[in-house]
Amino acid sequence: MPRKAKVSDEVKIKEVLNYINNRKSIIEISKEVGVCPEQVRRWIITYKSIGIEGLKNKPTNKYYSTQTKILAVKDFLSGKYSLLDVCSKYKISSISVLQRWIIKYNNNHNMTKSQNNKEKKLMIKGRKTTFDERVEIVGFCMTNNFDYHLTSDKYKVSYQQIYNWVRKYKKHGYKGLEDKRGKAKEIELMTEKEQLEVQMKLLKIENDRLKMEIDFLKKLEEIERR
Repeated sequence: MPRKAKVSDEVKIKEVLNYINNRKSIIEISKEVGVCPEQVRRWIITYKSIGIEGLKNKPTNKYYSTQTKILAVKDFLSGKYSLLDVCSKYKISSISVLQRWIIKYNNNHNMTKSQNNKEKKLMIKGRKTTFDERVEIVGFCMTNNFDYHLTSDKYKVSYQQIYNWVRKYKKHGYKGLEDKRGKAKEIELMTEKEQLEVQMKLLKIENDRLKMEIDFLKKLEEIERR
C-alpha cells in the first residue's frame, strides 16, 4: 500500500532550497511547514547526500539487498558512524528504516549471525522488569539521545524491549510502561503522589532532551552558515 505523504515533494524541495540559499532557517521552516526541526534537518542531509530524488515521496518502499542491510547495520554497530552517516553512505531513505534493520539484526531475524564479540554483547535477550525499572530505563534512553544499544548494555534488557517501552511512553505517557499481563496492575498499587513523581520525572527528562536538541540545531545552523 502506498505511504501517505504528510508534506508534498514540492514543499520539501522548496524549503530545503530556501535553507541552502540562506533564505530561511531550520526553525523558520519547521514552524511554517508544521514539522519538527529534526525532520527539516533530515531533508537537508538527504538532499546533500542523495539529491532531489531523495526528497520525493515514493509510492512503494525502496528495495535493499540483504548484503546492504548487513553492511549498514555493522557500520553502525562499529561505533564509527552515526545513524545519519550510515543512511547517507548507503542511500537509505530514512533513519527509521535503518533502525528496523538494527532491531531485526539484534533479534537475529533475517540476518546472518555475527561472530564479533562486541556485536554478540549487544544481542542481549529480553528479561522481566518492574515498572520502576522500565521508568528508569526509558529515562536513561531519552537522556542519552535514544541510544538503545548503550541502554541495552547498561540494563541488560533487549533492544526490542527498550524500543517498545519508548514507543509506548511516547504514545500513552508513563502509563504505557505498565506491564498489564500481571494480576495486579502496577500503577493501581501506587499512590497519586508516586504516580505524579514518575510523570514529572519523565517529563523533565523529555523537556531537557528537547531543549538540548533545539540548542544543537541552533549551533548547527551557525556552523553550516560560516
